[in-house]
Amino acid sequence: MSGPRVVLVGPMGVGKSTVGQLLAERLGVAYRDTDDDIVAEQDRSIAEIFVDEGEEIFRAIEKVAVRRALAEHDGVLALGGGSILDADTRDLLAGQRVVYLAMDVEEAVKRTGLNAARPLLAVNPRKQWRELMEARRHLYEGVATAVVTTDGRTPEEVSQVALDALELKEA
Repeated sequence: MSGPRVVLVGPMGVGKSTVGQLLAERLGVAYRDTDDDIVAEQDRSIAEIFVDEGEEIFRAIEKVAVRRALAEHDGVLALGGGSILDADTRDLLAGQRVVYLAMDVEEAVKRTGLNAARPLLAVNPRKQWRELMEARRHLYEGVATAVVTTDGRTPEEVSQVALDALELKEA
């Protein structure tokens, strides 16, 4: 299988970056985050891209970043929360080891505070988070090789459950 050893998907604030870095360390591979790639390439934050260009332009930029990362990276790759909205991206994830990190709204509140730095959650964050998840959950599940619930678990516990679910051995 070519491409990343593991791809992480899930909503904002679920811990993709933290768990991804732990998984990479445990597998002895590099970690990469497409959100970081976009920020570096665009020289501005994702929130700024949303405000300046709009979601449609951001999603086009994200689609290119994800395609590039899937082709180039062979370690652990974390994708932005909305990247699975694109059908071409979902097709590219077929055959990859994809872990969907899941959490409920109460956990999201605890972890992110559902603050305004999240452009899609600027007004009535709890309601918007629930609506986002209703729209996205089936897409996350559709690309997932494994679903790992993060509620009440430490990042270390989540990374171990992910390794076990994918039957991967530590380096």
